[in-house]
Amino acid sequence: MVGDLMAAAETGEWRARDAEWWRELTRKRRGEMAEAAFLHKASRLGFGVAKPWGDSDPYDLIVDSGRRLWRVQVKSAYRCDKYGGYTFHAHGNAHKKVYSWKDIDMLVAYVVPEDLWYVVPVSVFRRIKSMKLFPVSRRRRSTFEVYREAWELFGKKTGRR
Repeated sequence: MVGDLMAAAETGEWRARDAEWWRELTRKRRGEMAEAAFLHKASRLGFGVAKPWGDSDPYDLIVDSGRRLWRVQVKSAYRCDKYGGYTFHAHGNAHKKVYSWKDIDMLVAYVVPEDLWYVVPVSVFRRIKSMKLFPVSRRRRSTFEVYREAWELFGKKTGRR
């Protein structure tokens, strides 16, 4: 399945918003697919990406910007609320302890139906446990919009896509 996703993404045929099958996946499988989509996106932007062995660490991937290594936690949302908001929690599923600089460097939120990425430094979560994003709402705006497609926060010019 991941191989099919990557092959389709390479040819430009795959769009997350068209992926009806996403809704039928388990939470763990959706997380794996979001990680695969991140791997593809970050690699296309010129970053090195590595996957740690196992899943015991609080971060999913390591990004090499050429200047430093970044511990990245990838979160995804495929369903919005009635106001068009997508909620992302800054903690793992097993416990409610908010991520800190000891755990990760960046939380990257993937809004699946819009195929949008938010690159958010962990320092944002010092006082909050979650964030709500409104990527297409004309009435509501999130204070986190500054992080939309903010790949340059990894320390490399990317020519935002």
